[in-house]
This record gives sequence, C-alpha cells and structure tokens, in this order.
Amino acid sequence: MDDKKNGGRIPLREDIPSRYKWKLELMYPKDEDWEIDFRKVEELLPQGAARKGTLANSAEDLFQGLQLQDRVMETVEKLYAYAKMRRDEDNSLSSRQELMDRAVSLATRAGAALAFIKPEILKMDPGLLQEYLQHEQLSLYRHYLEDIARLRDHVLSEEEEELLSRAGEVLETPENIFSMLMGADLTYPDIQDEKGREVKLTSGRFAAFLQSRERRVRQEAFTAMFSTLEGFKNTFNAALGAAIKKNIFLSRSRKYPSSLEHYLDADRIHPRVYRNVVDTINNNLAPLHRYVALKKEVLGIDRVHFFDLYAPLAAADQERKYTFEEAGEIVLKALAPLGEEYTEKVKEGFAAGWIDVYENKGKTSGAYSFGTYDSPPFILLNYNGTLNDVFTLAHELGHSLHSYYASREQPFIYSRYTIFSAEVASTANEALLVHHLLQESPPGERAAILNQYLEGIRTTLFRQTLFAEFELKIHTMAEGGEALTAEKLAALWLELNRRYYGSEFAHDSLLGMEWARVPHFYYNFYVYKYVTGFAAGTSFAKRILEEGDLAREKYVGFLKKGGSDYSLDILRQAGVDMEKPAPLEDTIGVFEDKLEELRRILLPGGKK
Repeated sequence: MDDKKNGGRIPLREDIPSRYKWKLELMYPKDEDWEIDFRKVEELLPQGAARKGTLANSAEDLFQGLQLQDRVMETVEKLYAYAKMRRDEDNSLSSRQELMDRAVSLATRAGAALAFIKPEILKMDPGLLQEYLQHEQLSLYRHYLEDIARLRDHVLSEEEEELLSRAGEVLETPENIFSMLMGADLTYPDIQDEKGREVKLTSGRFAAFLQSRERRVRQEAFTAMFSTLEGFKNTFNAALGAAIKKNIFLSRSRKYPSSLEHYLDADRIHPRVYRNVVDTINNNLAPLHRYVALKKEVLGIDRVHFFDLYAPLAAADQERKYTFEEAGEIVLKALAPLGEEYTEKVKEGFAAGWIDVYENKGKTSGAYSFGTYDSPPFILLNYNGTLNDVFTLAHELGHSLHSYYASREQPFIYSRYTIFSAEVASTANEALLVHHLLQESPPGERAAILNQYLEGIRTTLFRQTLFAEFELKIHTMAEGGEALTAEKLAALWLELNRRYYGSEFAHDSLLGMEWARVPHFYYNFYVYKYVTGFAAGTSFAKRILEEGDLAREKYVGFLKKGGSDYSLDILRQAGVDMEKPAPLEDTIGVFEDKLEELRRILLPGGKK
C-alpha cells in the first residue's frame, strides 16, 4: 500500500482496504452482542456477594466460587479486549471511548465483587485445603490454589491488609510524580535537524535523533536532553528515592528479607535467577567491548560517546523497503523450522483477519498482540515497510501463537502466561527471522540485518542488565541505611556504563543523568525479565535450528503450557534453565558470531 499516506496525509480508517484490517467481528459480530455479554456479567456479580464467607464450608463451595470467578473474568476480559481494540482503531471517536470506559468500570466492579476469594483461601487451614484438593473436581485448580497458599506467611492480619490497601493511592505518588514531570512539565530546547531546521526536542523524538546519520544532530539531542534532566536532578532523586523507600516499606511489612525477594516471589522466582543474569553478563562483557570498538572504527571517531551508540552502521542504500505481502512471505519462511502446524496457523492469521496493518488517523501507535480465551490472537501494527517492521511482525506473531497454543491447550484459568515468559516466543521468532534473512538476502542487505539484530541484543541483553544491576545496587544501598543522592546515583550510573561499554567508550558527565528518565525503575525489579525472556527465546531458536524436531517439540510444549505451572519450571521442562548461565551464554555466542560477520562485511581484511 505504497500510497497509503496520500502525499503525506494520514488516511482515515475507511480509506484502508478491508484486507489490511483486523476482523473484530470474530469476537462480537455486532455491538449488540457485546451488550448481551455485558448484561450477563452484571447479572452474575451479585452471586459473588452471596458466596462471600462460604468457600471454606466444603470442597463443593470452593469449587463453585472458583467456577464463578472463571465465568465472570473470562467474559470481562473479552468485553475489555473488544472495547480496547475498537477504541485503538480510532481514538477520536467518543463512542469508542465510552465503550472502553464502560468495560473498565465493569472490570473494576467485577474485581471488587470477587476480591474476597483469595483472602478466604489464605485464611483456610492448610490441612483443610489439602483435604479439599483430594476431591477430583478441584484437581483443575491445584496449581492455582497452591500458588495462593504459598504466600500465606506474607499475608497480614485483616486490619493490617486493609490499612495497606487504603495506603495504595499514596504509595503510587512517586511514580505519579515521575510521570507528570517527564510527560507534562518538562520541556526541552530546540535543536537543528539534518537540514538545519529548528525542531523541538521531545522525549518521543529523542530516540529518532540518536539514530541520525549526522553526528552533530545526535550530540545536540543528547546535550539538550540530559542538560534538561540535570536541571531537575534533585526532584528526580526525590521521586526515585521515595519509590525505593516504598518498596522497602512494603517488603518489610510483608516479612521479606529484601525488596528483591519480595517482588520476585510473585512469580516464585528465586533471587539467584536475578543474580545469575547480572553475574553472567558481567563475566561476558568482552563481546560488547568489541562491538563498541567496531562502532568507533566504522564511524571514524576517536571515542564512542553515548550519542554514537545508536548510530546505524549500515549504509543508507542497504536499507530496503518491504511490502506487507513480502514481509509476510519472509516471516512464513523464517518460521518454517517451527513446523507445519505452526506455520499453517500463521497463514490463517494472515488470511482470516487477525492483523490490523496500516496507520490511520486516530489509530493507536506502536504494535501489540491481544485477544481473549475464545478469540483469535489479534495483532495491531503501524506498518511502514522498514526492516524493523518486518521484525515487529515476526515478534508479534510470536506472542500471538503463544496465546493461541496456551488457549487451545489450557483451561481458562491457566491460559495466560506470565510476564516472565512473555518475551520468549517473540524473541525466538526474531532469532529465526535473522537466520533466514542472512541465508536469503544478498550481501548488500546483510549489514543492515546484522546491525538491526546486534542492536536488539545490545539494548536488551546488555543494556537491560545494566539497568537491573543499577536497580539492585540502589535498593541494597537504601536497605543498608545509606542515603541516596543525585550525585551518588550519577556516579553509580557512570561507573556501570564504563564497565559495560569498555575502554573505547567516552564517559560524558551528562550521561550520569540517564537514570532519571527510565520509567522501569518504578516497576519494581521488572527489567531483568527482558533479559531472561530474550535469552530463553534465543536459546530455543538456536536449539531448534541445530537439533531439529526434538527441540521444536519441547519448544511448542512450552507454548502449550501457558500459565499451568511456574515459569521457571515450564522453561526447565522444555530444556532451558534460567537459573544457569547457559541460555545467556548461548545468546552471547550468537552476538559474537553476528558481530564477527558484520565486521567482515564492514571492514574486509581489517583486524579483529
């Protein structure tokens, strides 16, 4: 759809051919059907109040309460997903906004009506719960119930839990302050673009400027961004410091030895997984140092500054455009090692209206995979034909097929996989795509493909580990009674960047303010999951390509498990143990191989 912007004008929704739009009618043929389900949920909610206080009476009462929860939440999820995706088609339509508001309101009411279930399970005598679990009808819920029960020691008295609940809004203040400061109050100076025009720097444009081929533009964007942040360093320090104190308060209130153990325990992840990530990457930084050295040589600069890290190494004429049809064919071929059943389901997705392809006026930006237990796993794209868009298609199809297999094989309660597992399938698809592209693409395009993939590994495996190490260190400092200051945070950030990027990296003092703009530090030990997911996915892809059918069967088995067991156990059963260095080392090995290939292309005959 080469003329989709009609001379620069973003098309209206009705301008997009139907073959490039998702078919949400597969969820609800018409809005009236959505209304029917909405009323069904409203009629079910009073049953929650009627069952409150009854779950411990008998195995049958417990079973009926859990069945009610499943019926309500399955329908609520479907109502919400449909409303969200309809709104995302065109956010300017008030009717779509209203539909979304109603779905959110109903979800809130449903959550409140069923909020008694977990507390009542936690209050049950452990011996009585085990007795109930011997009843066949409750076998379905064994993992769910045992997962709730294992947290019993960290649940407070009813009065204390109510007090913490009432404090919830106050405890969100640090993140709200950060969001308002970054999203509303901060303004950045103008800079000059590649053509010498004055343009306003924004947080959203910053990433694009860092990828400019003109170094002056990259440096101006860097200086303007971080100088502005430095002017508010004490406010950022106060917000992040308050967030850390909140984490320590909640962790100690729930009787955890540390914040790390508290927040990892939600997924039953042992802290050694987190420390394995940090230690393994720190023991394997030499390939990243060589990558930085390659950037220095190819860019022809004395030292690599932060604003050089994102500069493309491939020539502009190597960056070809792909039609959506071409992208689909490429991705299908790339995913062939996953087997005929997998690729046939991908073909169905292309043909049956799973994917909303092009940008239109009012459409939500970015990309995602979303659906419900009994709907297709839909994909939203804003496809522009770049190599990155081809990767995005493969990535989102990974999520969608993970959801498809989990929903097909598991009951509703286990059909959702955890965030810890979420990026595994998408990363595996990207790794398979790279393998295929490097086999099929002419030499002139290989550099751009390798550049794209190496940057993905650098910004995920290495950079997110740097983030994870910083987050762990500042919590450890605070838990030990050390006061955090903006100067200490900046010094720690610079020290970590110096260690990770090596001797060819220039350590601009302004870089010490980068911690201030990272929203993930308010998400409580979240970033390591990017690293583990990426490493697991890359390790799966490597094994599938090298070992064939058996590795593929184990991988598809992982997809089918959904949330029916703990994430670490599901991965381990499929052959990937995230408590050990091997998956991370597999990914570093892939990085080294691709780095050497890129070096040979860009510097033929040059030194390693």
